[in-house]
Amino acid sequence: MERVAITENASKVVEELKEKFGELIFHQSGGCCDGSSPMIFEKEDMYLDESDILMGNLLGVNFYMNKDQFEYWKHTHLTVDITEGRGASFSLEIPMGVRFIIHSRMLTPEEEAYFNAKAE
Repeated sequence: MERVAITENASKVVEELKEKFGELIFHQSGGCCDGSSPMIFEKEDMYLDESDILMGNLLGVNFYMNKDQFEYWKHTHLTVDITEGRGASFSLEIPMGVRFIIHSRMLTPEEEAYFNAKAE
């Protein structure tokens, strides 16, 4: 079971960015710039520390979230999608005229049990 997934349309954008920039990293924004949205950066451009939690891997790109934000989102499954329009962040897709967005849903009871057992 995974906490984070990606749509086919968003996958195409990630693959395009990987070809152009190489290794990438996703980080779920906590409200700066473009609100709370997934942002993608060149791997070397994103500083991570012990306050960042690895949520999953999408197409070879690790997806992180700050642990304080995770406390609010820990009962949700996240799906990265793409929409037209320029966001206000420094995320690499912005010059393409699109931006990543997040869709969330509550974890199913089975998912909740799985992730709670894994955390122990």
